[in-house]
Amino acid sequence: MAIESEVFSQTVKHKGYFNYSDFYSYCYDWLKDEGFEVAEEEYVEKLSDFGKEILITWKIKRKVSDYVKFIGSISWHILGLSGAEVMIDGKKTKTNKGELKLKINASLEKDYDSKWDASPFLKMLRGIYDRYIIRATIKLYEDRWESKISSFVEDVKAYLNLEGRK
Repeated sequence: MAIESEVFSQTVKHKGYFNYSDFYSYCYDWLKDEGFEVAEEEYVEKLSDFGKEILITWKIKRKVSDYVKFIGSISWHILGLSGAEVMIDGKKTKTNKGELKLKINASLEKDYDSKWDASPFLKMLRGIYDRYIIRATIKLYEDRWESKISSFVEDVKAYLNLEGRK
């Protein structure tokens, strides 16, 4: 059985103007460009009097070595999404407005193929291997993954800040 250790967890909130389809594409392309597999596990759209409510769940993963994998989830919750028009350089431009909440979680998955689970002896060896032999390497991977996902969060915040000021 694979062993997961949480590396990062953060929530990004934005209320105001943003182009939903452009933002969705931006996030997806950012992750794909960094070599992640992105699987959309949930997409729910509900209509209400005050706009759309959208729930999306992405699972992301990237193989780092034959023992370690970066994994994570991004949960979207959009409330009151509706069409809007804003003035940009004297021209009316169509966009969206609403409340957006992204919950980003990232973990490091060790022994993702469960190669060390074949016997109790191998499980014991895996504990020794993790604790004493590759502890520094695991710490390096955790720091790298935390840095990468933090970069994603900062880019998302910058994108929303720029989009929201239109």
